[in-house]
Amino acid sequence: MRDSGLEQAIKAVGGISALARALGLSQPSVSAWSRVPAERVLAVEAIAAVPRHVLRPDLHPTTGGGVDAVDEARGQLYLLLANLLSDIPLAGLLTEIARLPRRDDDLIGSALAALSDAATDVSPDAVAREHFELFVGVGRGELVPYASYYRTGFLYERPLVNVRTDLRILGLERGDGTGEPEDGIGFLCEVMAGMALGRYPVPEGFERSFFARHLAPWAEKVFADLEAADAATFYRAVGRLGRIFMALEREGFALDAANQNADAMHPDYGPEGHHDKKAS
Repeated sequence: MRDSGLEQAIKAVGGISALARALGLSQPSVSAWSRVPAERVLAVEAIAAVPRHVLRPDLHPTTGGGVDAVDEARGQLYLLLANLLSDIPLAGLLTEIARLPRRDDDLIGSALAALSDAATDVSPDAVAREHFELFVGVGRGELVPYASYYRTGFLYERPLVNVRTDLRILGLERGDGTGEPEDGIGFLCEVMAGMALGRYPVPEGFERSFFARHLAPWAEKVFADLEAADAATFYRAVGRLGRIFMALEREGFALDAANQNADAMHPDYGPEGHHDKKAS
């Protein structure tokens, strides 16, 4: 039985066949859905104009849930990268990117401004061709943006097994009809977005360790390769944004870990990091 969000999306686009065509999937794959898979939410939102909090309220609640401004901004950047990498970006998303407010006062602001300029000067068809040449290709795209490939030279290796282990801790699994392995850079960015935005509960320190295990060893490299790829024009700006953002995330998590270690070594704390109360 389909949930209400999926039903609304199907009705909005004129049926299952229309939704499947717009997503580039087979009709049986979409027919098998009971709800919109996590990795398809942003694409379905853009196609059907049904808000993400209606499509998947469990992943995209309407309340802020106490998320601070920094984590909100981080989460939105991760979602942007996920949407640009996991699927061919639709015209509506390119229009939104082209309208991003200009802010050149820091590295992220400058990278977003460059991405906005790139979206202004490109057609959706050109982006679709570029996405195909970069990530799909005839036989293989110019890039193979999966942790297993970047870290071992082969797909479906130990890095994928490790990702799946941590996804089980989060209660996440690959959606029906999705054939791509879960260690793809787009999917990992979407998982990080969910943690940053508080969309599913995580153990203390899990977000930092997830990044350290599954993104820090290779994410900057894949974005740098995207920035320099022969087929990249629009995606050169995506690569630049991703490379800068991943470096900032790595530095931020390292600083967070260092601060926690310093707190644990404070003289008012015992050897286990718990407060050592002195008898009065």
